[in-house]
Amino acid sequence: MFDCDDPAFLADPYPVFARLRESGPVHWHPGLGLPVAVSHAACSEVLRDRAAGRVWQDRTPVERFPAFNMLHRNSLLESEPPRHTRLRGLVAAAFGRGHTARLEPWVRAVAGRMVEGLTAAIAADGSADLLAHLAGPLPVEVIAELLGVPAADRPRLRPWSNAIVKMYEYGLPPEGAAAAERAAGEFAGYLRALAADRARAPADDLVSDLVSVRDGTDRLSGDELVGTAVLLLMAGHEATVNVIGNGVRALLLHRGQWDRLVASPALVPTAVEELIRFDAPLQLFERTATAQTTVAGYRLAPGEKIAALLGAAARDPAVFDRPDALDVGRSPNPHLGFGAGIHYCVGAPLARVEIAAALEALVTRLPGLRPAGEPERRGEFVIRGLRTLPVTA
Repeated sequence: MFDCDDPAFLADPYPVFARLRESGPVHWHPGLGLPVAVSHAACSEVLRDRAAGRVWQDRTPVERFPAFNMLHRNSLLESEPPRHTRLRGLVAAAFGRGHTARLEPWVRAVAGRMVEGLTAAIAADGSADLLAHLAGPLPVEVIAELLGVPAADRPRLRPWSNAIVKMYEYGLPPEGAAAAERAAGEFAGYLRALAADRARAPADDLVSDLVSVRDGTDRLSGDELVGTAVLLLMAGHEATVNVIGNGVRALLLHRGQWDRLVASPALVPTAVEELIRFDAPLQLFERTATAQTTVAGYRLAPGEKIAALLGAAARDPAVFDRPDALDVGRSPNPHLGFGAGIHYCVGAPLARVEIAAALEALVTRLPGLRPAGEPERRGEFVIRGLRTLPVTA
């Protein structure tokens, strides 16, 4: 089995995943205290099985985590039917008012300006950090624009998100948990004030639509609106930052694929899917049995957990030809990076727009991009990403 804190494993977990797949589709992990599915078929079954759902369990002691628990109790991601059906219908109706199409040209323009800034930094200093100039700020700007967060407040979003998502890692120290609770409380308070403002004066943004969306007499509660907005930031920001960071690093290490993309920018849409697959930004996703069930031959009693190891599923040779090879033209590409079943990511279309905009700006404006030293990797396992990615041109 693997050690989630081992730097060598974190640097390249995929050989370990391959050995696990060869010995069976599901394995008990004593350190995590739950079984992990490692084949594509088993992970897909975990994500789709209606007897294995997202059942939120409050972080304890509950009196120390009121804001964090409130956000998750009211999250679309942490609910099951019939509540999930209701929430997803309302959120999808708000999203369906054309926000992705509205934002796409703006996202492309912002990505272009950020790559211009990266180019200027490289020219001035010889190298620059792609995470600082593009992969980090772009998703925050996009989610902030989607929600309607004023420009002056946007620098607050990324620290809030970074603090909250630390709670999804195993073995988080008490000071990290306390920081996550503070961030959850501050973010929730900010969004309540923003929603109240939009209720008085609606604008062309998602918070305004979440405030006004109706299904007959039904509407989102204040807590549900806040939980939805926080989910969009955390999922949209963390995953997209790491797809861009992990993906550009992979392209620069597989120079033939970078050059292929430079020569044929029309491959950007398939490249987006391949980067999500090749080095998964979310490595593990839990489900809880809501009834007696069997997943990939593994029996679960009600209340027992099982995890889909998405990074292992993404390299399964039973589904992907030459799974350890990066192929920007790979098609079909049935990765599980956006989930599957009823919890499939509602923001997937917008995430694809962001990643595509970043790639297109890079390959057209900086075709000579190359590494400028070793990147610094984040020390977490569940959310896989880089802290820095030094590049030059």
